[in-house]
Amino acid sequence: MRRKETYKAVLLILITAVSPVIFQLFAYHKGFVIALPPKEDIPEEILRTEIILEARSPIDGKLLSAAEYAQLQAQLKTRPYPPKLSPKVRETVFFLRLLKILKTLFPFVDF
Repeated sequence: MRRKETYKAVLLILITAVSPVIFQLFAYHKGFVIALPPKEDIPEEILRTEIILEARSPIDGKLLSAAEYAQLQAQLKTRPYPPKLSPKVRETVFFLRLLKILKTLFPFVDF
């Protein structure tokens, strides 16, 4: 009986010692990771210093020249506030947000 217990203890120690080594060998076998970016990538420092000659409108995505883009940005900054929504739309948005909160709190209830 004692021999069986000793055998189990040695087997347990062997498994706990060998299994991490085997796992590391399989994990290490995946290959090397290259930490450097590809050579064709332009470094961020250089991209930050480039002068942008063309831009896209943040409103509709159309191509704009630099002057048009600057003018649009100035208009967006000077606009006092976003346009008002109709009360019906505001009410609909409010109820949609309320419904989302209720679905989070009570996922089992079908609204």
